[in-house]
Amino acid sequence: MFIKQISIFVENRGGAIMEVTAALKAANINIRALCIADTQDFGIVRLIVDKTEAAIKALRAQDMTVVETDVLALSVEDTPGAFHVALEALYEGAVMIEYCYAFVAPVGGGATIILRCREQEAAAKLLTERGLKLLSQEEVSC
Repeated sequence: MFIKQISIFVENRGGAIMEVTAALKAANINIRALCIADTQDFGIVRLIVDKTEAAIKALRAQDMTVVETDVLALSVEDTPGAFHVALEALYEGAVMIEYCYAFVAPVGGGATIILRCREQEAAAKLLTERGLKLLSQEEVSC
């Protein structure tokens, strides 16, 4: 039900993200989804990759600060309003979203939305009760 996301804390400077991708390239890790958030001093690179443990090892070998987090991967149709149905379910269940990012690809047959909610178990239950599909790590890592 949950998938693994890795977050890398990087300095807010030119080339910092390229150092992350270089480490992943050298370890033959494929990035499946990516989100970058920044502040004035540092950035957070959030990734879903095909080989999570190998990616963590490769990044830590380069002295990068890496955290593994459980997130939900929600598959929705690539149509107007599809994500709204999920948001309604979470709102009605009083579940707050901490962050999310999305991509459109053949994975899951439409759009995939990565969600991190304050109450992950409750979010998963509400979404599946509404008939929405949560993807497995294997489905997202293909």
